[in-house]
Amino acid sequence: MTHRTRIKLCGLTRLEDIRAAVAAGADAIGLVFYPPSPRNVSAEQASRLLQELPAFISSVGLFVNADLEQVRQVLSIAPISMLQFHGDETPEQCAGIAEAVGRPFLRALRIRPETKSTDLLESTLNYRGASPLFAGLLLDTWSDAYGGTGKVFDWSLIPAEIAHQAVLSGGLNVQNVTDAVRRIRPHAVDVSSGIEASKGVKDAALMQAFANAVRAGDSQ
Repeated sequence: MTHRTRIKLCGLTRLEDIRAAVAAGADAIGLVFYPPSPRNVSAEQASRLLQELPAFISSVGLFVNADLEQVRQVLSIAPISMLQFHGDETPEQCAGIAEAVGRPFLRALRIRPETKSTDLLESTLNYRGASPLFAGLLLDTWSDAYGGTGKVFDWSLIPAEIAHQAVLSGGLNVQNVTDAVRRIRPHAVDVSSGIEASKGVKDAALMQAFANAVRAGDSQ
């Protein structure tokens, strides 16, 4: 049976980008609720974007060190289906917010040069132990700032024990995602800058090409 890698297209800000993501076959779209980001959207903007999303495509809200009331306020206007914590949140903080709003959550880990495979295994155990709503790790490249870097990290650090549940991120694009999927066999891949015409503005052709490249990796 051929493995099918799920595809998350993140940092969408426009209705036409939502439509293009759906047409490309995205399994999930990501909306950024972090004001310093050029891809930030308000809850009201997100609500309008979600109205273009058909059934069975997940919506993921990216938060950076937000408190419960901030998350609750967004969800009261834009009912996203999953949370993504991308700051310095502890397992307990992630679990508390997720349980209070009744949403599963991803935990983004920014992989440092000194990160070891055992660190990823330990993090998985810590977050899974904190809450049954933990859906998996999203593995991104380390940066002093929060958000994507457009750079890859050392994929060999990803233990086989968690690869099948992990979301691979960090510098993915049309040129390298086929190899990433073939080598890692992650549960999903996540891309933002790799499908952009400019920051916050997606390119429909790049979205489709990225999805095609993922499928090519699945078939190998």
